[in-house]
Amino acid sequence: MEDSAFSDEFCRFIQTAVPSVDAAEVLLQLFGEPERWWDPAALQAPVDGFQARGLIAVGPDKRVQYRPANPELDAHVRTLAQAYKERPVTLIRVIYALRDTKIQTFADAFKLRR
Repeated sequence: MEDSAFSDEFCRFIQTAVPSVDAAEVLLQLFGEPERWWDPAALQAPVDGFQARGLIAVGPDKRVQYRPANPELDAHVRTLAQAYKERPVTLIRVIYALRDTKIQTFADAFKLRR
């Protein structure tokens, strides 16, 4: 996995959909068994954010299943899985760095405006 896989779009996905390393692990658990319906209590993590972002479906019995709303979201989760497997330290650092709004504000100051 190259550094280019950590694109601006992918980092925005992490920033908006993956609030922590634990959340990333839960999302990857769901992704790893896409046909399975999970009891949210068994996942030991809130999944409301995943539902709000179109990453999971909720059944009538309140069980959840990995079902991205569009191919772009699925591609980001696949990149997340690859990063977790091949470059876990880098991924963890990115997740934590994107939580620090001071760092993000500083980085945004260097973006060129058109």
